Amino acid sequence: MTSTFLSRRALVGTTQAVVGAALTAALLAGATAPAAFAATRPPKASAAAEQTTPAVPPLDTAALRAAISDLAHPQATAAQLRVSGTAGQWYGTAGVADIRTGAPVRADDTFRAGSITKVFVATAVLQLSAEGRVDLDKPIQDYLPGLLPKSYAPIKVSQLLNHTSGLPNESDAGIPQRDTPEQILEHRYDQWTPKKIVATLPDGPMKFTPGTKQEYRGMNYVLAAMLIEKVTGKPYAKAIGERVLRPLGLRHTSFPGNDPKIHGPHVHGYLAMADGTLKDATDFDQSEAWGEGEMISTTGDLDRFVTALFTPGKLLPKATLDKMFTLPGADVRMVDGSPASYSMGLQSVTVNGVTLWGKTGERYGYNSAVVATRDLQRKVVYSWTPTHRDKSQMGMVLRIANAVTKPASPSPSTPPSPSAGQAVNAG
Repeated sequence: MTSTFLSRRALVGTTQAVVGAALTAALLAGATAPAAFAATRPPKASAAAEQTTPAVPPLDTAALRAAISDLAHPQATAAQLRVSGTAGQWYGTAGVADIRTGAPVRADDTFRAGSITKVFVATAVLQLSAEGRVDLDKPIQDYLPGLLPKSYAPIKVSQLLNHTSGLPNESDAGIPQRDTPEQILEHRYDQWTPKKIVATLPDGPMKFTPGTKQEYRGMNYVLAAMLIEKVTGKPYAKAIGERVLRPLGLRHTSFPGNDPKIHGPHVHGYLAMADGTLKDATDFDQSEAWGEGEMISTTGDLDRFVTALFTPGKLLPKATLDKMFTLPGADVRMVDGSPASYSMGLQSVTVNGVTLWGKTGERYGYNSAVVATRDLQRKVVYSWTPTHRDKSQMGMVLRIANAVTKPASPSPSTPPSPSAGQAVNAG
């Protein structure tokens, strides 16, 4: 199987949205997808909080099982899918957590959740806003003076959270080449600091005037995490632990910092080398992802988190929570001209007429997502371990997205038989 690996630099901006947020790629590729994808655009952004979600279809367990059972297209070593909510529940796994031991995937196995980290960061910032400690309309430069180049226009905190900041692309100067899987693993123990990450921003010019367009950028959330630290006087991970993890009992969710290992039972991630052999990529310093994508979690913890997040008063008061379900005005579009699909902390897509809000995540050897209808009729958490970091990942994501939103056919087809070592365990 041939593939083009994407380096850290290649994941900046819209390319990061295509791969790291593979569900967005499916959205943009709607013409060739097995389901019709369209950006969610309420008639008026301010009315987003008042909209109700139509009833979701009953679960098609055969389709769910089939969606994760094919670990050859694209190549992966494991997959798990948790569907819950008032409209039905299902949990299934495929493949193995460790190809060396053949250990099966278990519900409490942790994995790298990538950009799902951003939802936790946004939640903490919005909590601080509700407490009157952060003004969403105040420029981030006021909170973090001297950090960004003086040539930058003022960037509101809200514009970081909804990716309308207009920050220019980072510079490649001084960043090691990681264009192949071999180079990626060679630099797996490189360490970064937040200031070093921000220092990759050039003096200018900005890509667009803040607030006028939307572009998914991890850098926005590096700055948002730094804001949490400045306001609370604590490491952002500790602040989130006190505000979110401990109150909800998310015992399997953590922020590793410079620790390259995943401790306790976990699913291993692998990368396919140029000769096709698989190398274990589980051990990896995540400091380069920091506030934008370093988190480790489980499907159960993420399900519990999204349930609490979408429940007014649990983590956020209703007026603040509504901001997470409000897209920018209709005059704000993505840089490629497509409709804006990011709110403050969440992403919105409509699949088979079902509108889902949440976030995807991607790290070397891992791809995951947590999404739900706003009324929590349907919650979906998945995690799987692609061996190629390229657009082929969309194949698995599309199958899952279709399976959790499409009505069951009158005569359900028999799911494909799993290949050796890829048995599906459904609950």
